[in-house]
Amino acid sequence: MSDRVFLSRIITVFAVIVLLNGQELLQNSAERWNLRDLIQLGIDSFDFLQQNQHFLNQQIQDTTPQSGTMYDFVIVGGGTAGATIAARLSEVSEAKVLLIETGYHENLLMDIPLPVYFLQLDDNINWKFRTKPSKKYCLGMIDNSCNWPRGKVLGGSSVLNYMIATRGGAEDYDRWAKMGNEGWAYKDVLKYFKKLETIDIPKQESDIAYRGTKGPVHVSSSTYRTPLAGAFLRAGQELEYPIVDYNGKNLIGFSHLQSTIMNGTRMSSNRAYLQPVRHRKNLHVSLESTASKVLIDRRANRAIGVEFTKHGQLISVFASKEVILCAGTIMSPKLLMLSGIGPSKHLTDLGIDVIYDAPSVGENLMDHVAYGGLTWLVKKELTGIRFQDMINPANRYISDFFMKRSGPLTIPGACEALAFIDTKQPKERSGLPDIEFMFFSGIFKGDFVVPVVMGLNNKVYDIWRKYIGKHGWSILPMLLKPKSRGRIRLLANDINVKPEITPNYFDDPEDVETMIAGIRNAISVGQTEAMQAFGSELLNDTLPGCEKYEYDSYAYWECAVRTLSCTIYHYSGTCKMGPRGDATAVVDPKLKVIGVQGLRIADASIIPEIISGHPNLPVFMIAEKAADMIKEEWGYLKK
Repeated sequence: MSDRVFLSRIITVFAVIVLLNGQELLQNSAERWNLRDLIQLGIDSFDFLQQNQHFLNQQIQDTTPQSGTMYDFVIVGGGTAGATIAARLSEVSEAKVLLIETGYHENLLMDIPLPVYFLQLDDNINWKFRTKPSKKYCLGMIDNSCNWPRGKVLGGSSVLNYMIATRGGAEDYDRWAKMGNEGWAYKDVLKYFKKLETIDIPKQESDIAYRGTKGPVHVSSSTYRTPLAGAFLRAGQELEYPIVDYNGKNLIGFSHLQSTIMNGTRMSSNRAYLQPVRHRKNLHVSLESTASKVLIDRRANRAIGVEFTKHGQLISVFASKEVILCAGTIMSPKLLMLSGIGPSKHLTDLGIDVIYDAPSVGENLMDHVAYGGLTWLVKKELTGIRFQDMINPANRYISDFFMKRSGPLTIPGACEALAFIDTKQPKERSGLPDIEFMFFSGIFKGDFVVPVVMGLNNKVYDIWRKYIGKHGWSILPMLLKPKSRGRIRLLANDINVKPEITPNYFDDPEDVETMIAGIRNAISVGQTEAMQAFGSELLNDTLPGCEKYEYDSYAYWECAVRTLSCTIYHYSGTCKMGPRGDATAVVDPKLKVIGVQGLRIADASIIPEIISGHPNLPVFMIAEKAADMIKEEWGYLKK
């Protein structure tokens, strides 16, 4: 991307916000803008553009393979898993590796932590999936449909996500192993979590039993913290929760955020794994390349290559050893089905030749759903993060980031802390939690971009608008272990037609019960002395469609969670891992696709049961483990 295009995007996004919300956005701050501040910001912005050009010069080169080219390994999807596996396999100098990615390079603008949600507005880097309309969830969204963003860029969703670094609990992986997935217990995967990580948090650096110190993915905590973040941790202590390293021994408790950030900027899989090895001659990356199917030799029942389109040209490449799908929870099952691997009747109805009847492809869809309506106003101003304060040149926040990588712009999406609780055993301080709190030192209600990102309908947004310019904080209570399961199905035999996504949020009544318990626990955080010291007041506007229920009743909250059902982008499970013989499994514990040789899947789609946390680090782990299994299979792994 050129500097001119890069700068124009910044200006365009800012201009749209000002035009749509100008009076409200700039009130109480415009008088503090002066010519000297604006000139200095312009100088710093120009310097940042030069930094961006240097950043772009560090990217791996795009290549276009000739149709018919043979590689040892062909990897589809350059996201979290694909970038990792490509880098690790290319460590073997004699292995010729091709990585196929639909998107293009990330740039430095994408790596600024605070305005992360802006990235979802750009369809050049976001697939912009939407769920099938429902009468049971996403009721406060346009057409009763939730936005489901996914990364379409080298680095994938690790370029779009909120950079939150969690592993989940040890019991998560022990449960995988008990389901028949040998080699996936916590004792087996811990070494890969350590292998991928460099911990940049001084308090955790000495914990060599759990934390890694030499990996490509840097995990840090922002040095800039608002007073509200500290108050949130003190609130947890008032409620008798410990302060924990949730990536260490125990998960339950409160903590400042740990994130995949190095020196104040995003650490995507592209930056962590591909940029450092960009000069390897055996690693080839084809960008702006959309895979349409896996090529399968029906006589040998073996995957032999991949067909993809680049700049209007149809190209077929071949793999002498393996094809590896890393296209994610939505696209990996879609590619399997388009290639003839999936539920036979569904494929036949769409005119797809069935290679292997795999009824479970696209099933077992899981996600972490949250309730998006808990916001508190505070009476003490300038304690949190407001958009208009961030862009005001008088505050020098933008300049601080551009020149020193410091200040509030290093906080991922204004999320400063997490808490993990067990609502069913509130005194329990070990084991797996069932609710996570994401703490934001800003307000969702009255934000300019969040309603667009969430896809709120006008009825809800009209209520939220009255809080524009207010100071406050928010909690997203997130359901960690949903019982409900959804599915993904094709709508056409066409790679360009988006699939039908049915998440089935709150299909199981226990999920509703747990979420409401999480909401009530979150409200108790706002009632602590620590949060009341700021004059915190919960905004309890009645949601459209919930007027007939008494406020704060169980029925009201059930209506509320079905209205503001908010994805946390943790789609998992649609190519479930399980032992051969498990009718619900798509891949075996070696991640080999059952029923077809020479084909593996390594991404979040193989997760058999969703973990108790954000899955970005677990997907890195899956990829690291997959790379070792592949190397071992082909005699590359050094003992």
